[in-house]
Amino acid sequence: MTTILKQTALAAIVILGASASAPSLMAVDVQPKYSIKEVMKALHKGDENIGKKVARGQGTADDFKKLVDYYSALPANKPPRGEQASWDSKSLALVKAAKALQAGDAGAIESYKSASNCKSCHNAHKPERKN
Repeated sequence: MTTILKQTALAAIVILGASASAPSLMAVDVQPKYSIKEVMKALHKGDENIGKKVARGQGTADDFKKLVDYYSALPANKPPRGEQASWDSKSLALVKAAKALQAGDAGAIESYKSASNCKSCHNAHKPERKN
């Protein structure tokens, strides 16, 4: 009887210890691989950028890989302004479109053009300029 009691007590200690540390494990924030600014600079800065090249149908496998790599960091970022649900929807659409391009899916370029609508995202989430 004492062996069963010891095993039960040990199991209770293990469970309590695990549950006590669980909230601290869940509170750890995942740091995005790239900031929003880094993503925009890498993919959309300048007159001849990867985003425009891909939208014209001139993207390469390396371009698609870079799109997936950078856009995949966006959902882990917090929007500078606007609703989180909107941010999640828009950033996940970019990831999905980039992956479709990489996979060579039919209609991927049109999906990318729609998902990469700068004005739509900027109006909702880009911080307003300070004068």
